Amino acid sequence: MSVAIDASGRLVIPKSVREAAGIRPGTPLAIRFRDGRIEIEPAPLDVTVRVVGGVAVAIPNQPVSTLSAEQVERVRVALQDDRG
Repeated sequence: MSVAIDASGRLVIPKSVREAAGIRPGTPLAIRFRDGRIEIEPAPLDVTVRVVGGVAVAIPNQPVSTLSAEQVERVRVALQDDRG
């Protein structure tokens, strides 16, 4: 897929790519230049790690939206596929 930067330096990320990456309006993004590439990804969530019941739990430092069962399953399957 090919896109162009406009005269103001803006880049439009195609809808299909935004949806696949889970990027919605207002999603903070991290951008960097590394090894000759421009990389854009959702910014890491700022969390505090606490031990709850003997298990380390990451607690977001700002409000986050609730994931649907479908979203959780999609991530679970993708992680399972990545791990073989």
